[in-house]
Order: sequence, then C-alpha cells, then structure tokens
Amino acid sequence: MLKSLFVAIVATLLTTLGYARNSFSGYDDVKSDDSTRVSTKKTTEVSIELGKKDDYEEQQRQGKKAPGVSFGLTFSRFDIGFTKLLDNGSFTLSDANSFLDYNGWKSSNVGFDLLQFGFRTSSSFKIYVAGGIDWTHLRLDRDVTIRRDAPELSYDESPIHFSKNRFSSTYLRIPVSFEFRTKDDNRGKKFRFVVGPELGFLLNGKVKQVSKEDGKQKFNDSYNFTKFRYGAVTRIGYGGAGLFFKYYFNDMFENSVAQEGLRNLSFGLTFGF
Repeated sequence: MLKSLFVAIVATLLTTLGYARNSFSGYDDVKSDDSTRVSTKKTTEVSIELGKKDDYEEQQRQGKKAPGVSFGLTFSRFDIGFTKLLDNGSFTLSDANSFLDYNGWKSSNVGFDLLQFGFRTSSSFKIYVAGGIDWTHLRLDRDVTIRRDAPELSYDESPIHFSKNRFSSTYLRIPVSFEFRTKDDNRGKKFRFVVGPELGFLLNGKVKQVSKEDGKQKFNDSYNFTKFRYGAVTRIGYGGAGLFFKYYFNDMFENSVAQEGLRNLSFGLTFGF
C-alpha cells in the first residue's frame, strides 16, 4: 500500500510539473503591468518570483533572490554516514537485544531526496517539504537469522558462519526543513544551516546473508520495523557539502516488547544542498 501511495505521489507531481513547464515553455522572462515577474528555469524546477523591476535588478547585482515558490524533481541532500543504536539511552545493547550486536564501522545510513516543494521568503531563508528514500543497514556480528512473519522481532542461531549478515530497512522519507543561509562570500559560496522534523513510512525490510555454504541470500519482510517513524534532522554545510545528524523519537521496532526503548540515530556527510 505504501509503495502504491509513493508511486501515486510521484505520478501526480510529474503530471503537475509537466503542465507547468508546457504553460511556461518559450518564455525566459515575462513582465506585466503590475510588475509581476515570472522566471522559468530550463530544468524540472519552476520558480515564481514576485517583485518590482528595480528591486529585482538590484537583487541580481547583489546576488540575492526574491521571494518565490519552487517545485519539481531534484536530486539533493544525498546523505552517507554511520548509524547507531540507542538501547534506552545507552550505546551498549542489553542482553535482550544482544543478537543485534553490529559492526559500527560497517553499519550505515544512506538517503537522498527526489521531489521538493519550497517557499523562499528571502535570500537568507527558505522552507521546503521534500520526498525521498532512506536506507539503514546494520552489519550484524553474530551468525543469526531474523525470523520472517514473526509476531515480534525474533531470531534463530545459525549453524554456519556468515561473512556478511546485513539487516536493513527502507523508508520513504518526508523532511520538512527550515533553511538559513548567509550571503555569498568572495568565492561565491555560502554557509547553510537546516533543521526540521522528518517523517518516515516503511517500504521494506531486508536480510542479506553471504556464506560459503549457501552463497548469497536475500529475504524480504517487514521484520517488525515500525511502519511510521518520526524524528529530527540537522544539517550544516558550506557550498554544496556538509554534515548531517538524524535522531528518531519513536522505537525502531513495533509490537516487540523486548525492543521497547531501542532507537536509532545517524550522522555523516551530506552533499547537494
């Protein structure tokens, strides 16, 4: 159902975007008597900017942007970093969660945004809502297999050794972001600070195992990952690159008493502000 919803959202936005682009095709700059200015970019993003002619030209000379609305396809905020588990506030897992012991250097978070709707109030502040995909990969240390279709998160000890035992979740992510940015410096770059909530809807859970005996195996299931998660994201950067930090306020798994209070956070590098 969630996958169908995601496809429907993408299709709707693509249709709207196509209509907008056709409506503005052939125009780079349109002026009217009430000094309304409409600018279109030769990309998938359409921006509408309002302001007087003299103010606009002065803003252009100073490297400023007028207030406006933008929407369309994007490939931005590409995150790649580490993920950590917090067991009731501790980085040390309890006995009940010891089967989830993981290699911290090989456990990762990867994600990016594909759609965006934004409103810029000035050259220094912007609000946007985006949609993208977010993966969390735990590289398990123990030779265990997480059970599929189980009423709560559970596992089986394996008689064979796995050279790779990865336990993953995939979410549709929807960040609502408030972006503050400085003026361009003498290099034409600026500092950015972004903060805001992020919602997530579970798309899939996966176990990927590699062993000498069975080769490569993949298993898909919800694995009791929480279907809806919510948290906060912070980004700080210069130019097109920076750092990100994410923390989710609800439990990582649902309907699983032993995992109550088990949450995750991620941090690392982000590209494409």
